[in-house]
Amino acid sequence: MTSSAFDRLEALRDEILSWSPTDAESLEAFRSQFIGSRNVIKPLMGEIREVPDERKKAFGQLINEVKELATVRYEEAKNQTHTGRPEAGNTLQLDLTAPGEPIEMGSRHPVSITMNRIVRIFGRMGFTVAEEREIEDDWHNFSAMNTPEDHPARDMQDTYYLRDYPELLLRTHTSSVQARTMMAHKPPIRIIAPGRVYRNETISARSHCQFHQVEGLYIDRGVSFADLKQTLLHFSREMYGASTQIRLRPSYFPFTEPSAEMDVSCFICNGKGCHVCKHTGWVEIMGCGMVDPQVLINCGIEPEEFTGFAFGMGIERQAMMLYGITDIRWLFENDLRFLRQFAAAR
Repeated sequence: MTSSAFDRLEALRDEILSWSPTDAESLEAFRSQFIGSRNVIKPLMGEIREVPDERKKAFGQLINEVKELATVRYEEAKNQTHTGRPEAGNTLQLDLTAPGEPIEMGSRHPVSITMNRIVRIFGRMGFTVAEEREIEDDWHNFSAMNTPEDHPARDMQDTYYLRDYPELLLRTHTSSVQARTMMAHKPPIRIIAPGRVYRNETISARSHCQFHQVEGLYIDRGVSFADLKQTLLHFSREMYGASTQIRLRPSYFPFTEPSAEMDVSCFICNGKGCHVCKHTGWVEIMGCGMVDPQVLINCGIEPEEFTGFAFGMGIERQAMMLYGITDIRWLFENDLRFLRQFAAAR
């Protein structure tokens, strides 16, 4: 009996080695015969009781060898049948004349398009991009920018403070990037600071609790208001067209003195009056001014030696004007029907 069991195992091993599948039916027959729940190897395992003790180890090794060989041969044949050499008659026929399936292209977000456009314009004027953290401390966000403790902007109704860290907040403007840059680098400084900012405002068609800003800063010896005006005029004509005009209206910001609001001639109606410019012919796009000497002192720069100008604008506002978007909420809802309209823009 023992010699017969060894002989049958060796015969099965030879059969497995010589087997070659011809189609899916022969593959399934092999699986059922050698691997399935009623395979021909399983009954031989019970005969190990009749094997002499000195040969039990060799008999067990031979059984395991045959079982493993059957599994390996089956997996090889299955992979070859499905991916290597498909059986005749089941070969997939390709129609090379059929049109290809369209690949839907993604598109940049209108805010990204507008921000990149602004960065490129100022980049050609020598401004470099500076980026910083969105979770900021009170000093860099307010105190360094000459915003006193009793200023309304510090109120919790206007600013998001962190619950467990009341000394930290979500930055309300990218002016904090200016503060950190002035403290880390000596003049001359010429940067723009694009980024996301947060304010506790009611979400509506014209305002949102999060939006994007680009602020600029230029500090050097002899920088004047005339330099500011010429820089912004060049930007406006690059951004809105060569015939664009600008005007500066007196205003107030804690970190600049003198300060101004800048308007551009309406590029929709060419200054004739429309709903975008509220029939005035002008559209407000940014605030600007000369850096307040106290801000320079706060950041370790000597105001007797250096002067500078700063400006800031909202990206969403620029995008809405450029593309005729009437509701700022569309810029944050990720509606593909809206975003696909900008597939061709760069």
